[in-house]
Amino acid sequence: MASILIVDDDAAFRASLAEALTDLDHRVIESDSAEAGMRRLQQERPAAAIVDLCLPGQDGLAFLREAAQLAPAMPCIMLTAYASGANTIEAMRLGAFDHMTKPVGRDALLAALDRALRHADAGPPAPGARAARGSEELVGGSEAMRQVFKRIGQAADSDATVLVVGETGTGKELVARALHRSGRRAARPFVAVNCAAIPAGLMESELFGHVRGAFSGAASDRPGRFREADGGTLFLDEIGDMALSTQARILRALQEREVVPVGGSVARPVDVRIVAATHRDLPAAVREGTFREDLWYRLQVITLVLPPLRDRLGDVLPLAEHFLRAMGGDAPKRLTPAAERRLLAHDWPGNVRELRNAMERAAVLTHGPFIGAEHLDLAGRAPEAQAGRPARIDWDGPLAEAVAQVEREMILRALAAAGDNRADAARRLGISRQQLYRKLEQLNLKSDAADPECPIT
Repeated sequence: MASILIVDDDAAFRASLAEALTDLDHRVIESDSAEAGMRRLQQERPAAAIVDLCLPGQDGLAFLREAAQLAPAMPCIMLTAYASGANTIEAMRLGAFDHMTKPVGRDALLAALDRALRHADAGPPAPGARAARGSEELVGGSEAMRQVFKRIGQAADSDATVLVVGETGTGKELVARALHRSGRRAARPFVAVNCAAIPAGLMESELFGHVRGAFSGAASDRPGRFREADGGTLFLDEIGDMALSTQARILRALQEREVVPVGGSVARPVDVRIVAATHRDLPAAVREGTFREDLWYRLQVITLVLPPLRDRLGDVLPLAEHFLRAMGGDAPKRLTPAAERRLLAHDWPGNVRELRNAMERAAVLTHGPFIGAEHLDLAGRAPEAQAGRPARIDWDGPLAEAVAQVEREMILRALAAAGDNRADAARRLGISRQQLYRKLEQLNLKSDAADPECPIT
């Protein structure tokens, strides 16, 4: 039995739904407006809520915003007879558990409610866990990533603007979230905006908000992302794709710490920490005239450079195991030694995002507890086609890490050429089998190949 809050101004629908929930031994709390629903939420603390989008006065989205503050662990199911892409996206962005269109079948609604209650029984998620399903933690033991972690720790409590630079898929948003979680603004909002995904004509309204009547379709005031992030962190992803006209307004907002909504005349003060990210070469964009030089200087107060995954091979297996644990719960699937070698030999053009997707795909499609090399559907060149590629070495990094990278590459190639026969691989490398076994252990390179000259351990 659970307490269910129904917020709907249709008395007949509300009564019908309440009867169905009562038949299932749930306790029903009814409200006919968002304002009344918020009062009942404060008084009753229900386990879940079913909320109509169109309500007299404040709408269901306003209820979601308030509920996220008062009862963040309570799942809300949004109902509407006028579903659109915009209100569906907005409802889910605000944290709705599901978004369903009226008329909704009784069985479908009750099934959604059952999922919502089971979701609530699992306990409140850790900060940020809902969006990334447990995979938001930054993982890496390489020297390059240790330097990134140090810089995050140094910059976390500062209000200085941070620019995160790296190829697509290297984890730039994870770095932004880590900066937010580790700093004094952690209890305030983290708001992310993908500058490449929003049309230029809508970007200023998205960032700075608008007043009612500012343009066709502006039926009400909108605060904008700067004001939504007030007190917290605003993450501007792919800022290199932003139009020059918007860049000018961003520069002013950074300098003056205030924004003017589209169609408005009054500046609104904002207290926001800006973290920006890009995969583009911004100095080159400045030279080409597609990015403002003054904004470039304003952004790079603190710069964090994320290395591509192919340049930190030591992080590939820890990351793969981390993703499998995040997806597998108490019984995560495991990689066979052949699968590990396949992962280490891959070039990773899609970086950490490609690795995460590869692990999710393999975990879903593999039967049994082990993931083999044959289960890894990796795009791009196969290991055999990469045999001639040179090892990527950080010539300015520590000597021990560079030597380990060369050893790892040579051993992988020798094993591939020897068909995984370790005795033959040792001969190709000019070392003894015992030396090869020690290197395999030191470099965390295991082998499941049949080797007639090697004892079974």
